[in-house]
Amino acid sequence: MSGFVFNEKPIQIERGDGAYVYDDSGTEYLDMGASYACVPLGHGHPAVRDAVTEQFEKITYVQASYPNAQRTALYELLAETAPGDIDNTWLCNSGTEANEAALKFARSATGNSKIVATMQGFHGRTMGALATTWKDKYKKPYEPLIGDVEFVPYNDSEALEEAVDEDTAAFIVEPVQGEGGINPATKEFLQDAREMTREAGAALVFDEVQTGMGRTGTLWAAEQIGVVPDMLTSAKGLGNGFPVGATLVRDWVAENYGSHASTFSGGPVISAAAGATVSTMVEEAVPAHAGEVGAYLRAELEAALGEDVRDVRGEGLMIGVEVKRGANRYLKQLALEHRILALPAGRTVIRLLPPLTITESEADRVIEALTDLLTDT
Repeated sequence: MSGFVFNEKPIQIERGDGAYVYDDSGTEYLDMGASYACVPLGHGHPAVRDAVTEQFEKITYVQASYPNAQRTALYELLAETAPGDIDNTWLCNSGTEANEAALKFARSATGNSKIVATMQGFHGRTMGALATTWKDKYKKPYEPLIGDVEFVPYNDSEALEEAVDEDTAAFIVEPVQGEGGINPATKEFLQDAREMTREAGAALVFDEVQTGMGRTGTLWAAEQIGVVPDMLTSAKGLGNGFPVGATLVRDWVAENYGSHASTFSGGPVISAAAGATVSTMVEEAVPAHAGEVGAYLRAELEAALGEDVRDVRGEGLMIGVEVKRGANRYLKQLALEHRILALPAGRTVIRLLPPLTITESEADRVIEALTDLLTDT
């Protein structure tokens, strides 16, 4: 019964180049999902390819208790580019591991157990991160999960104030909810969250697994909000297709993080991929480009789709189009009729998470296709 975990799509992807992927028959598709935002620089980016190849020829892996130049350089780069005074990094293999670590660090550093999370939020599928994920469909088969988790409505400061108290270890939140439907948080909500957690002695955790790496128009979404969290988690786009996650941590958390560990924490090849990704992001001003093209794409979609859809929302190149019927039927038509790959976010939202390098002409192609599918004209 091989391959039973995933519901495979009827398109076998064989290779990629920039914003495009190609199936086993050579058909070209514009990749507007980037495999859930995992290739922000596009497929086969030369900087990442060259860094990985060079390191692979030296050594593929050495455990984290031995210093390695690639890992050390990545630590320094992430500290340099992280918001505010977040200077410490824990490396792992995925977003759920990064969030799992953040929850453990918060409990260890504060001595408290209560975790506050948001309705419609998604933080991963391992047992701890899953407990802070909202939808029952992800959780029910695996319960009981870790306890002492309380959910509050997204963007509801009053409810958050009631939930965050002296027993709280952390409040974990996505600056823009991804799986929950591409819902941006208000600046006021996240600024309130900063004040409330600080007063309670709790950790504020920004889950930037999807919003990070330039996706919303700055390297980290936190930069646009004017808030420095106590921890910030990253994955997906961090390695431009290579499996890596990171939990970025302020000193007060790092000083009492517990005894967390991982065999594959920051292997040299993976660190080389992540280092090349972050460096290229910064040097080529990729987040700013994503902000410009994203603003163009959202504005043009709003103008073209009008009242034929419920909403067009998002930040940068993290965009959701909320349709009036199920999204999956349109995703199939986009792929088969227009050769564009996109993603769902819940049942009624078409999610666009393309490589951040896409051009306005490629955005125009998406606008034309969605207009054809979603309007009555």
